[in-house]
Amino acid sequence: MANIEELKIEYEELLQQLSNPELISDWEKFQKLQKRKGIIEKIIEKEKEMKEIKNKIEENKEILKAEKDSELISLAETEIKQLQEKEKILEKELKKLMKGEETEPQSVIVEIRAGTGGEEAALFVTNLFKMYSKYAQSQLWQQKVLDSRPTELGGFKEIIFELKDGDVFSKMKYEGGVHRVQRIPTTEKTGRIHTSTTSVAVLLKPKKAEIKINPGDLKIDFYGASGPGGQYVQKRHTAVRIAHLPTGIIVTSQTERNQLQNKENAMAILEARLLKKKEMQELEKISGKRKAQIGWAKRAEKIRTYNFPQDRLTDHRIKKSWHNIEKILNGDLEPIILVLQSKLS
Repeated sequence: MANIEELKIEYEELLQQLSNPELISDWEKFQKLQKRKGIIEKIIEKEKEMKEIKNKIEENKEILKAEKDSELISLAETEIKQLQEKEKILEKELKKLMKGEETEPQSVIVEIRAGTGGEEAALFVTNLFKMYSKYAQSQLWQQKVLDSRPTELGGFKEIIFELKDGDVFSKMKYEGGVHRVQRIPTTEKTGRIHTSTTSVAVLLKPKKAEIKINPGDLKIDFYGASGPGGQYVQKRHTAVRIAHLPTGIIVTSQTERNQLQNKENAMAILEARLLKKKEMQELEKISGKRKAQIGWAKRAEKIRTYNFPQDRLTDHRIKKSWHNIEKILNGDLEPIILVLQSKLS
């Protein structure tokens, strides 16, 4: 396995070869060199990131030596912990790239559904959707809503959306499971704390060749899109319902204004669910030990509690808590995700 310095020399050589105008006549070779160039660029970028993190850690350690202000000391200690978690993750990613392993698929479909708790659960679906949306913005990911079922009070019975163009799977894969919320609803007059649940599923979006669907296995219906409370909001039948007959999986989409876009959205959801079904079937064949190692992936597992009266979020898998729920729900997920990546990967 080449070291970083050798790869930098190879990178310069690749740039020289790719600048040769005669190379374009050998399209296969050109593509091969371009692919290799892309891999080395990722390795060099990861190494650069690691150097920057190491420098920041050292800077914070110098602050700890010289600083007497307890608040600044606390901030430096917190940042060192976060940087060290990120350093561990980058080390793992760099090792994979150096071994020539492909990076994980970077496009996911996220499904959030209201569980127990009625309207309060539906409102918390909205909270989680906004949290992931703002986090996605901070990561410069692209987001697209594929389907939703809003309620009259501003909640969602269900919302399904796609995230792409970044390290979305490696960061979002630990969000799948049951999220429990404990708080006093705005409609509660006696001040009683309610407990509600929502479930989150994070599904890989398959590559084109990964899932093949026979058009004859599909039953496609079009109907009028409905708004909160179930009333129809359009006379034209633009909403789409697709049933996959062999598996019984049914998907819908009504967020777009035309049938074609809604059909594309529904097919994206169906493909992701079929890939998940295929993965689960393969999982059934795996030994018990391996199953135990990936037990966190089970969608029914309660993974997290958001306790508003105590302003505390607890992740039950790693038995760790964070405070300032409002800040977290406003998209400040990175500190939590870094710890999850470090502990669960």
